[in-house]
Order: sequence, then C-alpha cells, then structure tokens
Amino acid sequence: MALFSQDALRDGVAMREVWSWAAFDFANSGYTTVVLTAVFNAYFVNVIAAGSASATFLWTLVIAASNAVSMVLMPMIGAVADATASKKRWLAAATVLCIAATLGLMLTGEGTVVWAALMIVLSNLAYNVGESLNSAFLPELAREDAVGKVSGWGWSFGYCGGILTLGLCLGLVLGGEKLGLTTDQTVAGTMAVTAAVFAAAALPIFLFTRERSVPRLQASDRGAVKAAAMESFREVRRTLASLGRFQDFAWLSLCGFCYQSGVAVVITLSAVYASAVMGFETEDTLLMVFLVNITAAAGAFGFGYVQDRIGHKRALAATLAVWLAMIAVAAVSTTRWEFWIAANLAGIAMGSSQSAGRAMVAVFAPPSRLAEFYSFWNMALWLAAIVGPLCYGAITWMSGNDHRLAICFTGLFFLLALLALIPVNMRRGAETARREA
Repeated sequence: MALFSQDALRDGVAMREVWSWAAFDFANSGYTTVVLTAVFNAYFVNVIAAGSASATFLWTLVIAASNAVSMVLMPMIGAVADATASKKRWLAAATVLCIAATLGLMLTGEGTVVWAALMIVLSNLAYNVGESLNSAFLPELAREDAVGKVSGWGWSFGYCGGILTLGLCLGLVLGGEKLGLTTDQTVAGTMAVTAAVFAAAALPIFLFTRERSVPRLQASDRGAVKAAAMESFREVRRTLASLGRFQDFAWLSLCGFCYQSGVAVVITLSAVYASAVMGFETEDTLLMVFLVNITAAAGAFGFGYVQDRIGHKRALAATLAVWLAMIAVAAVSTTRWEFWIAANLAGIAMGSSQSAGRAMVAVFAPPSRLAEFYSFWNMALWLAAIVGPLCYGAITWMSGNDHRLAICFTGLFFLLALLALIPVNMRRGAETARREA
C-alpha cells in the first residue's frame, strides 16, 4: 500500500489540495517552534524581563492572555466562517496578522515588556485562529476511515517546516557569532526568517485547496453575519448543553484539555527549563529543537498510520504513556544526554498526540457542525494553554525558581488525560455524529 494514497481522500479531492492544506502546517510550525519554543521565550525571560524572579511567570501570563483572547474571539470567527463558507478568507487574515506581529518582535529588547507582550498576544491569537480554521478543512479532504492518516501527513509535513525554519535560524545564530552580531540583532534576524518562511509556505492553501462547505448566509448581509457572530456565544452554550448527547466528544475534550495543558508547558517553557536547569545557550537549544523536530515529524507521520490500524484511542493512549516517560526522564536529568533523551521522547509524542486528537474530533463531529466542534475543541486546548503554563510559572515563582518541581507537577496533566480517555468509545461517538448530522 502506498504511503500517500488517493484512496484516503474523499471523492473529488486532488492530492495537490491535501499537500497545499498540509503546507499551512508547514508554514505555521516555524512560528511555534522558533517564537514560542526555541528562541523568543528564553529571550523574553532572560533579556526583555532581565531574568527577574517573576520573569517566567510573566511570560506565562502573556501566553495566557493571548489564549484567553483566542477563546473569546474564535467561536465568533468559527460561526461566521461556517455560515458564510469563508474559512479561507479568515485564514488569510489570520496569516497576515501572525506574520506582521512576528516581524514586530524584531523591535524588542531589554525593557520592552509591553511591546513584546502585545506582539506575542497578536501573533499567537492569529496562530490559534489559523490553526483552528486549517483543522476544519480535514474532514472535507479525508475519508472518515483515513482521517488519522491524513492528519498525520499534515502534522509530519508541518514539522518539516519547523525543521527548515530552525535550520535557517541556527545558521543565522552561528553566523552571527562569527560576525559579532549582538543577541538583540540575532534574535531579530530569527524573527525575520520565521515570518518569511511562514509567508512563502502559506501560499499553496489559498491557491489550490477548495472550500467545499456550502454558505448559509451571504457575507454581504452584514446584519445576518453579525447575528451569526453573536449567536456563536449561544452556540457554545448549546454545545456545552449537548455534551450529554455527545458524551464521547465530551470525554475527548476533557482528555485534550488535560494533555494539552502539559504539551503547552513543553512548547512554551522547554527552552526556559533547558537554560535554567541544564545551562543551555541559544545555539544549544536551537540544535536540540532542530533534531527533536525530526523525531516529531517521524512520530506524527508514523502514528498517523498506527491510528488507522490500531484505532485512534489506543494510539492516543500510547502517546500519553510516552509523555509520562518524558516527564520522568526530564525531572531527574542531570546531564545533557539524559535531557536529550527526554527531548526526543517529547518529539515522538508531540505531533502524534495532537494529530490523534484532531483526527478523533473529525470522527465525533457532525458534518454540518465541523467548525463549531473544532472551535469548541480548540477552546479546550486554549484553556489548557492558559492553565498549564500558568501552573508551571506560578510554581517556579512560589518555589524560588524550582523548575524540577514544576515539571513534576506537569506530569499530573498527562496522567489525568489517560484517565479521561478511558470512557471514550469510538464507535458510539461516530454513530452519534452520523445520527445528529
């Protein structure tokens, strides 16, 4: 069986459309990898906030604020995108904003806390909106029995984007040292590289991937569109009220919230942990994350096929077990090679766990409510992105920067996710989605 088979796609979907869709994962992964994971988080803590006792907590507050804004705005955007079949137009706006705000990070330096915070809030908001809308294309492209595989294609190709962006940034950092560039100049350069890769790689989805949803409202009918946007808040309440009927989606959302709380810690604070506990410099962190992205790409791609063979639930449970092993190794690491083992375990689990969750939503969501269910799913993940890092930051602040204690606490999120996954029944959830279509 071919690795990339047309049989995995719905009728009328060309393979070019799928790779154009996956190219958006390629585009935006550089943002999360460089800005949130490898470079700017440590720069914010050590330079912008001058390494103060509350610097890590301050960074987590900024990330929390960006995700809180996402939680408020995304239901409205999802509702309007559904009603007017305009996912691509909203995706384009989010892409432009994320690129512009990433370029805005080039103007940061010591003491520019407010400006840096504003640019992170705007860029991460735009990233969140784009990620949600891009995910909503998945059920339109993949057959129901192949969503895990196609989702895995996207996630693995996405990590290739992170690898490319990191490789370019690593070259810039190493070259900057030889040229005598300051830290501020080097970080500004990495932001420019990240924005440029994002802009170039995002183009294919707008050129080649079709919008297949049918509009219920005309975008020119501003009154109806405004009503749909306001209706989104009632829609969220209805979604909450209907979770009794969609109990498997409800348990999955709780599971996603728990494990994404832990994942958010790894994404936003791994470079801070590496610097504070293991003594990593910027080039050390970039090299580590570069190689971890290769592991993550392989993990996401391979687990896409594993999901469709052994089932999404078992595959997700396996990735959660890997996350727990990663936490254990990271918490006791005293040498760099031990921490590298933990980092690569995180790579294996990172893309596969997020890909599995995205694919399971596609199974549990009624076809007529795709953006609604993905918006709710992403709201759970954004809430997790608030809770997880804030818990980590609060623990370091209250414990005098005890990062090992904070990472041990993070392991509880993955354990709770495993417990929440137990009641999920894939067959029952799929039948409910078809019945409620």
